[in-house]
Amino acid sequence: MRWTDDRGGNVEDRRGSGGGGGGMIVGGGLGTLIIAAIVFFLGGDPSGILNSGSIQTSGGSGEKRELTADEKKIGDMVDMMTTWNDQTWNQVFKENGMTYTRPAVVLFEETTQSACGTAQSAMGPFYCPADQKVYMDMSFFNELQQRFGAKVTEFTVAYVLAHEIGHHVQTLLGTTQKVDALRRSGRYSETEMNKVSVATELQADFYAGVWARRTNDSKQILEPGDIQSAIDAAEAVGDDNIQKRAQGYVNQESFTHGSSAQRKEWFMKGYNTGDIRQGDTFNQLLK
Repeated sequence: MRWTDDRGGNVEDRRGSGGGGGGMIVGGGLGTLIIAAIVFFLGGDPSGILNSGSIQTSGGSGEKRELTADEKKIGDMVDMMTTWNDQTWNQVFKENGMTYTRPAVVLFEETTQSACGTAQSAMGPFYCPADQKVYMDMSFFNELQQRFGAKVTEFTVAYVLAHEIGHHVQTLLGTTQKVDALRRSGRYSETEMNKVSVATELQADFYAGVWARRTNDSKQILEPGDIQSAIDAAEAVGDDNIQKRAQGYVNQESFTHGSSAQRKEWFMKGYNTGDIRQGDTFNQLLK
């Protein structure tokens, strides 16, 4: 991925602030990570589980520390990627007669507070619609590579961030609110709501593809292998892949994020079209 001089994104870097919880997952391990990945990785509103206390961390010293040179470089990279998203989505919204409001991106380590509850590193990156912020502990990408077999590159991070900001786009367009209203109505079965959840996640993948296409058209950021690294990450956390690893079989009715093939399909549709109007993954579900 080619870097540019674009900076000035709405990034809150809480790393090194002393607010971490210690870093040991109590009762964790691969099972916890898989559950967390299913619910949180590239996910929507995580408030239900964030507030449930199902994943806990041991207490830490809370001491402040200076970020390392590598950590500062990561912060610089996320700032650049956040700025790219701000610029691209501002242009897309403007072309469609709408106004874009940029989200904040919070970098943290171990634990931090969000308007959706306590954010913890085992949960993976997520978007909280209550405060319109994306939360990312960068250590998650080590887990993505080690636990799920995805080769992590700089563009893997860009794809994950773009997917989470895709959920912010859904909030600005009212999609998040419609999905929440369906969920709270109690009129739909768990299986039916799982289908809505899949549609929500696949649309965020689509928006990530739109972002990649539009940003590359304007800034030429892509290098050989970048798009494949995004596809690899999406496929690694497809529901079918995670279920096979966790339980040895696949139950499509319990999918919440979409299969590996679906995630690839919708990301590539966004990338190939670059057109936000082509992303109706719901196909009547919200009508």
